Amino acid sequence: MANLKAPDLVLQPVSVTRKMSASLPRLREIAQSKGLKIHHLGAGYPHPEVTDPRGFIEHQNAYFDHLQQVEGLNDPEALPEYLRESFSYGDTLGPRTTREVFAQVYGADWDIDIDIRKLIPTVGATGGINLMCSLAERPGTPVAYITDAPTYAGFTARVSLCQHARIFSVDMDEEGALPDQFRAQILAAREQGYFVPFYYTVPDGHNPAGFSFSQARREALLNIAREEGILIVEDAPYLYINFAPSSARPKPFFAMAPEQTVHLFTGSKIGFPGPRVGFLYSQATLTIADGKTVDLAEMALTEASSDILFQNPAALRGFEALLHDAQFEPISSMWLLAEEKLGVYRENREILLSVLEEKLGQYPEYFSWTRPDAGFFSVFTFRQSSIKTDDSFIESLVAQYGVVAIPMYDFYPADAKARDPDAGLNQLRLSFCFSESKGEARRVDMREAITTFCDAALQLTGLQN
Repeated sequence: MANLKAPDLVLQPVSVTRKMSASLPRLREIAQSKGLKIHHLGAGYPHPEVTDPRGFIEHQNAYFDHLQQVEGLNDPEALPEYLRESFSYGDTLGPRTTREVFAQVYGADWDIDIDIRKLIPTVGATGGINLMCSLAERPGTPVAYITDAPTYAGFTARVSLCQHARIFSVDMDEEGALPDQFRAQILAAREQGYFVPFYYTVPDGHNPAGFSFSQARREALLNIAREEGILIVEDAPYLYINFAPSSARPKPFFAMAPEQTVHLFTGSKIGFPGPRVGFLYSQATLTIADGKTVDLAEMALTEASSDILFQNPAALRGFEALLHDAQFEPISSMWLLAEEKLGVYRENREILLSVLEEKLGQYPEYFSWTRPDAGFFSVFTFRQSSIKTDDSFIESLVAQYGVVAIPMYDFYPADAKARDPDAGLNQLRLSFCFSESKGEARRVDMREAITTFCDAALQLTGLQN
């Protein structure tokens, strides 16, 4: 076996979710050897009840038949345009028709005129993160990213790949990132010689913090971003997985200021996770090295073509089918797609919150949890210093109770842990999105999972024998 020398490479730490995935088979065996049922409160996966593809495949085939009829081919051996396009090299921007219908429907939902020339296909929202980091890191100068503490593990994992990149994190309260600290971190990074391109956040259904930013806080952060001349990269996987009344939903950043925002859409939560369909959209401009002003989308397209020159046109055309109704007309709103999913997630969320309140609500000095208005997660806090949610605690939770949950400590960037070495070490991320059962069995399993977790919490804090 060859031993290649790569002295400048550094082995990066494995994310908390990856560690849990790797250790789960062993822990599952231990739990099952004790006769324990495994309770899924860790995975952030879309529920199988809402990702059954059979109805979609039938609709997609009907839509493709419709396209063939519209094309009016008389020769039965002729290759339809949609089929040729789906399996050929194409534009890095992907099929024009997909972008057109997406811009029409998504733009109508958020009252914004989307320019399809600035709509860049990505491999899910993760592809958008990679694209923006790659663009910022291309000059090779020290770069600082502003993000929340805690923040999405996929973002910290991507940043860790660049040795001249560093995170400057911002603590949060119940409304979002703290404005004064937000500005202070931008200034601190610049004082230390870093270029600060953007602030990355998940403002709706924050992963992992389990809440949504208030409208007032969004406006405050946006004003600071304008004043300091940085972009807001808005990761929006849970924008439609929203439980708040429509009148109470805050506006996404890109609907407030598309010229200051890079918006990352993914179809994984309201469509299907496997095809990894996503889009990056921004109306921002950049001043580059020669003093020329260019569209950020133009720079992102160049960056994208160096990574994935040809997007997956078949996946994009499939997503296009999803955006059409049974009469093959564009749907009026993506909320129609979301509602098919929300029924399951709304029920699961209600079970989570009602059981937590029923079992632990009388002990506010011991426990607290977030009430998510969007997304898949609630953050549970042990308010007694004797509980430490480290790796051994998580393993014990599985081995002794069969409960799988994700510890919060690894979602905190390094500088947040330097500010507070105990950051996240009294918290768990509880997921209410996934189980292996459907219908009434899903409801029973979800209630049983939360009840078992609550019993474990009571026993671990000495409130119950």
